Amino acid sequence: MRWHQILPLLCFNFLLHSSLRFVSSLCPPDQRDALLHFKNSFVLDKKASVSCDWNDDVISYTKTNSWNKSVDCCSWDGVTCDNVAGNVISLDLACNWLRGTLHSNSSLFLLHHLQNVNLSDNDFVGSHIPSNLSAFAKLTHLNLSNSVFLGTVPSEISHLSKLVSLDLSRNGLSLENSVFVMLVQNLTTLRKLALGQVDMSLVSPKSFANLSSSLTYLSVRWCSLQGIFPDTVFQFPSLTSLEISYNLNMSRILPKPNWTSPLESLSLSNTNFSGEIPDSIGNLKNLTILYLGYCGFTGNIPSSMWNLNQLQVLVIEGNSFSGIVEFELFTKLRNLRALLVSQELNLSYNTLKYTFPKLEELHLPSCNLTKFPYFLHSLKRLTCLDLFSNRISGEIPMWFWGISHDTLETLDISSNLLEGGIQLLHWKKLSNIYLEDNSFQGPLPILPLSTIEFFAFDNHFTGEIPSLICQFSSLQYLLLFNNTLSGNMPSCFGNITNLRILDLSSNKLQGPLPRSLVKCVNLSTLVLSHNEFNDIFPHWLEAKQLSYLNLQSNKFHGRINLTAFRLSFPALQFLIISNNNFTGWWPTKVFSNTSLALIDLSNNMFEGPIPLPSPVTFYFAIASNKITGKIPSLICNFTELEFIDFSNNSLTGSLPQCLTNFSDVLSVLNLRMNNLEGTIPQSFSSKSSLTTLDLSRNHFKGTLPWSLVKCRYMEVLDFNDNRIEDTFPRWLGTLPQLKVLILRSNNLKDLLNIPKGAHLFPKLHILDLPNNNFSGPLSANLLMSLGAMVISENGQHESLYMARYLGERNTQSKLYENSVTLTMKGQEIELVKILTFLTIIDLSCNSFQGHIPGVIGHLHSLIGLNISHNHLTGSIPPTLGNLTNLEWLDLSSNKLSGAIPRKLGDLAFLEYLNLSKNQLTSRIPQDKQLSTFPNDSFSGNPSLCGTPLPKTCIGDAQSPPPLSSSTFDHRGNESWFKHKTIWLGYASGLVVGFSIAYIAFETGWPKWLMRGVSMLERRVTDWMEKPKGKAIKFHGQ
Repeated sequence: MRWHQILPLLCFNFLLHSSLRFVSSLCPPDQRDALLHFKNSFVLDKKASVSCDWNDDVISYTKTNSWNKSVDCCSWDGVTCDNVAGNVISLDLACNWLRGTLHSNSSLFLLHHLQNVNLSDNDFVGSHIPSNLSAFAKLTHLNLSNSVFLGTVPSEISHLSKLVSLDLSRNGLSLENSVFVMLVQNLTTLRKLALGQVDMSLVSPKSFANLSSSLTYLSVRWCSLQGIFPDTVFQFPSLTSLEISYNLNMSRILPKPNWTSPLESLSLSNTNFSGEIPDSIGNLKNLTILYLGYCGFTGNIPSSMWNLNQLQVLVIEGNSFSGIVEFELFTKLRNLRALLVSQELNLSYNTLKYTFPKLEELHLPSCNLTKFPYFLHSLKRLTCLDLFSNRISGEIPMWFWGISHDTLETLDISSNLLEGGIQLLHWKKLSNIYLEDNSFQGPLPILPLSTIEFFAFDNHFTGEIPSLICQFSSLQYLLLFNNTLSGNMPSCFGNITNLRILDLSSNKLQGPLPRSLVKCVNLSTLVLSHNEFNDIFPHWLEAKQLSYLNLQSNKFHGRINLTAFRLSFPALQFLIISNNNFTGWWPTKVFSNTSLALIDLSNNMFEGPIPLPSPVTFYFAIASNKITGKIPSLICNFTELEFIDFSNNSLTGSLPQCLTNFSDVLSVLNLRMNNLEGTIPQSFSSKSSLTTLDLSRNHFKGTLPWSLVKCRYMEVLDFNDNRIEDTFPRWLGTLPQLKVLILRSNNLKDLLNIPKGAHLFPKLHILDLPNNNFSGPLSANLLMSLGAMVISENGQHESLYMARYLGERNTQSKLYENSVTLTMKGQEIELVKILTFLTIIDLSCNSFQGHIPGVIGHLHSLIGLNISHNHLTGSIPPTLGNLTNLEWLDLSSNKLSGAIPRKLGDLAFLEYLNLSKNQLTSRIPQDKQLSTFPNDSFSGNPSLCGTPLPKTCIGDAQSPPPLSSSTFDHRGNESWFKHKTIWLGYASGLVVGFSIAYIAFETGWPKWLMRGVSMLERRVTDWMEKPKGKAIKFHGQ
């Protein structure tokens, strides 16, 4: 047969086979319809797969858009069929924008031939993983990661015995121990198991030892695992990747002898692994990634580690390795691409000998560096340079600006001692810039156009925010707080259209806000507090995504357009507009349909009745306004409230009976300085979380509620200036956390009767009972029970002030500070802050009789003592000289007799002394500190003589006339200053009382004193950071 005859037959044969193959690959109609039904059960929303856009290797798109009946479903995007029967065997819809619920009767489960299911990176809106997964008997690969599944992992998943790969990571799932045990037993062919962020707190780590020996990949990061991890896992014969990081309560000592493994990646960061890193780690020749950060490793870094020639990523920060590490050793790892170490290094600063030919990321935080190492200049491929929290000082050298000029993307030199100006950041690709917590001066630097994050807070930058900043359209995070920036915000600020977080607080910015901010549609956080902005409320902003708005302490004014407020900020969760000049009324239900978790309207001029918070509000403050009317009982419906501050208004009426027990989470209830009346509700709950109850300066009457003993977390009780009639509430002494008890200016009476040996008031620091009708002797038993005053706790407090915080303790997160009114150094003072170790007893203006108990000298941490205006007799106990922390002592207006103890002169911190109007006798001792006080401290004692009184003692020469405390002419000022100098002499420096630091601004004290107060606060803060147990000294330092 000739070729022209054969060729048509060959073509026909080819077409025939092709047609048959095409027909055989047609997927069955029932499977096609099941897929289409599955597709139509979800909506498509790009935000459902937004995490895919953060990954350079993945593109999110809607594969299901190509699905229709006119095309064979085997050719649909994401669908794979077998070549024999045409059954659907693989469904890959990762990053497909799916949003909706995956129901247990979903048509997906009709596809019984599926071997591979990948639904990762979608949003199944809290669906539970359906238990009928067991319908996929042939399934080998299942990936449901990062798809917003919630609930427990069903036991049926352990029935998928052919699974080779299982990924349930990054959801809101939990896994019970019994289910995990079944999973381990049944999935014997498993090679990949990814359970990151699955709650496995109930799972016994022992079960991991029984996993399949064919396992190559295991990830259980962020799983809340606890206990001892089995060491056998480290020696699984096929395991190449092991990730158990961020299980803080998971512990283990790494295997020491004969540790061999094919491991290529090992991540143990943020676990409780401890002990030394064994020499046998050098046997892991395939290791390319090693994360050991923030564990408990000790000892020396083994020399064998420097033989891991394949190592590309090494993270060993946050451990307690011994000694100083030779930085040159790291250069042996020639393939390093990322290095993170936070150990003190032995490093030559002025050399280029350290070479890292492939290094892309260098993190050297907290390495005690004092200069920029010059070897950085030789690194040409860096994308990230992190020198956070070192001691690098001075100005940045010129050569530094040339480091990896074409590649650097992240620069972190924050928390150093750097100063000087920065004119221009030269890097082409720099996107993340962290300069915060230094001492940079001058104008803000010019940024690269590629900048996404710019953190320059806590510096000394000055001048205006340059209009050039408006060109940085890619900028998303701009944090410039705590500088000295001034002037107006540039009118073009809204051109930064991608801005998400803007914090300009604590500067000197002024003027109106630029209306162009309306273009910042992605803005989620706007913090402008503590400036001098002068504008109306920015309801014009129309920021639909704004969740945090802080305008505190500015000059904003006028009424707030409430209709525009509701429409402009539908996502708002934090509203802080305190300390401004806003006016107007808030309708009662203005917040009812909002998501406001925090509402602070304090220190404005709002009027009208109390507005009700949102159902989700936990912090509600309307203090220092002109709010009137009664506290509505409806407030008790808002059970999420943790902080209520209605103080300093004009509220009237009695308290709702429900107010003291409506919430188990209420921590602070402050109603001080109102016109409230009636009795205090008696129904405090045993489930109470109250730590502060302030009902001071109202008109409450009746007795103190005994149910207060149920408030086991109570720290501050203030009933000052009411009309309470009762005896001393010694039963409050059973409250284990009570630190401040203020009952001054009420009608309390009778004895301070405390049984001998009673263990009451164990943590009390402030006992304030003046201006009552107490009588009888001062109770020695009460004084001896005050354990916190006997044993000084200086240096053992986490915080300088008594305050409540949102999350981490810092200035930015402070929510509430306790304040009280006390008599200090003869004046009634409002303390806007309370030192955690301020220790005071004030029993003045009562009718106490008898002697001052000598046991009072055991209260070693006492800073202030006032028992004036009583009927005390006998001598001043010499044991008062043991109170070495005492700053003021007032025993005036009693009937004390005898000589002044010379030991009082040993009180080096004593700044105020008043012994006047007693029956003291003999010469005033001139010992040490006693020689520094004016005659007012001793007047009214007819038989007392000697300096500084005008009365001389027998045998003395005529004393010079006393200094006048009210003389302020030029000569008087000089004499007064010299007198002050003498006063300070025995302290070897300025003696400023702890408590002065908390005096309210309105006292108008001299600027020199207020500057001293600021210095004191800084020195106290420095002291707080010193090792615990060291004595505090402010003199001679």
